[in-house]
Amino acid sequence: MTRKIHFTADRGDSRRRLDQVLVRRVTDVSRMSRTKAQEWIAGGLVAVDGVRAARSSVHVHEGATVEVALPASTPMREAPQPEELPLDVIYEDDDLIAINKPAGIVVHPSFRNVSGTVLNAVLWRLRDRPDVRPGLVSRLDKDTSGIVVIALSAGAHARIQRDVKAGRVMKEYVAVVRGTPRPLQGAITRPLCHDPADRRRIIASDEGLPSETRYRVVSSGDGRSLVECELVTGRTHQIRVHLAASGWPIVGDRVYGSLDPSIDRQALHAWRMTLPHPVSRKTMRLEAPLPGDMRALAVRCESAR
Repeated sequence: MTRKIHFTADRGDSRRRLDQVLVRRVTDVSRMSRTKAQEWIAGGLVAVDGVRAARSSVHVHEGATVEVALPASTPMREAPQPEELPLDVIYEDDDLIAINKPAGIVVHPSFRNVSGTVLNAVLWRLRDRPDVRPGLVSRLDKDTSGIVVIALSAGAHARIQRDVKAGRVMKEYVAVVRGTPRPLQGAITRPLCHDPADRRRIIASDEGLPSETRYRVVSSGDGRSLVECELVTGRTHQIRVHLAASGWPIVGDRVYGSLDPSIDRQALHAWRMTLPHPVSRKTMRLEAPLPGDMRALAVRCESAR
């Protein structure tokens, strides 16, 4: 017996190839890959707006309905299990929970990290509410610290996603970079896409999706700068790639910069998120203080001026 899944393409899916969209959105399938997606499309198992997809390379537009008839033999990912793990809770009510995630922790289980994630810990915290199905509103890389927001109902999740799309959600980060950005305040608008040579990397390319990061230098010294960044769009690795492509790589970023003896991860922290509450609609301002490793770098930027 086949299992059918369907979803509506969002802004993050627009301009992507169909096989890329499937990898991004079909998250319940174990070891999902572009090869698997291409096999489904070639086998006539994928339809876009009710029409069978003819090619993997077709681009999906925002609002399109995508349906996949999964083969009966498709291995499904096991549902995340509750685990008693520490959580630094910034805010919690019946509709959402906000966590201050430390660096080194994965947000959501994957085939590489099946346990020990933020979501496993949240499920344990909500173990007395079996009807709740947590949905991630924001994600962070493993080695980025800071705010992660999780909706506790489908309605709350959908409302926050609509607010994000409408530009009513502000996400602010703090980074320590090499060099001093010039001008001291501005916007980086380089389009971003996956590196054809390594799908795990993101590159700045005219072939990519429109992307914008606003930045402001707070202080500079010792060959480094403390920079505040605002995400206008929310592409994968956006801040890291935008800063590196502009000549100011984040200190300790082993993928887009270089290792640094003063910190054992990229010096990037999601420090503030401002959004309307999904139910009350009152403005919420969530903040996560800088962790110790980044405070030490920030002090060096200030004291060396």
